[in-house]
Amino acid sequence: MDVRRADERYPGGDPAAGIESWHAFSFGPHYDPDNLRFGALIACNEERLAPGAGFAEHPHSHTEIVTWVVEGELTHRDSTGHETRIRPGDVQRLSAASGVRHVERNDGDIPLVFVQMWLAPLRPGGDPHYETVHGIADATPYALPEAGAMLHVRRLAPGERTAVPDAGHVYVHVVRGEVGLDGTRLAPGDAARVTAAKDLTATAETAAELLLWEMT
Repeated sequence: MDVRRADERYPGGDPAAGIESWHAFSFGPHYDPDNLRFGALIACNEERLAPGAGFAEHPHSHTEIVTWVVEGELTHRDSTGHETRIRPGDVQRLSAASGVRHVERNDGDIPLVFVQMWLAPLRPGGDPHYETVHGIADATPYALPEAGAMLHVRRLAPGERTAVPDAGHVYVHVVRGEVGLDGTRLAPGDAARVTAAKDLTATAETAAELLLWEMT
């Protein structure tokens, strides 16, 4: 198990424009050849946008982009004609495939916080695809077969335990609260990269929310 703390993330964004980004993997000018990916996961970015701030239209290709809103409301627009607003508890996925452009903004009047995760597809190319799942339940994982991955959301009360999936690669990201995992305490923004996970359990030390990626 490789634990990465929140304060080890690479800073990014444009604070003067109301955009604060924290990258878990090699990203942009923060190139680290030893931290390019884990399993299918190639990015796990914590984003904070002030009211009125956002990312102007920009391109993506050959990437599965999954977004989880923590606080506020995210406005999404893309070149395939989708325009949606994503709220806490919703999962948004944009399959960039052969190429797509999109805009992400905070058009609300309170700060927006979200976690955006990029995964490498098993096969490049194809047509772009967009979908949302509103109010995802803890017991219903979100399958992403295009990347050979599955996202589990766990919301835990203090003292509650949850099983970590047995898999070749498991990425555990703490959204909020504190969690004990195999004798290690994880706080908000911390992550654990587990290889050959088997019979692991996470225990909430406070009320907590986790995102777990199960990957081959």
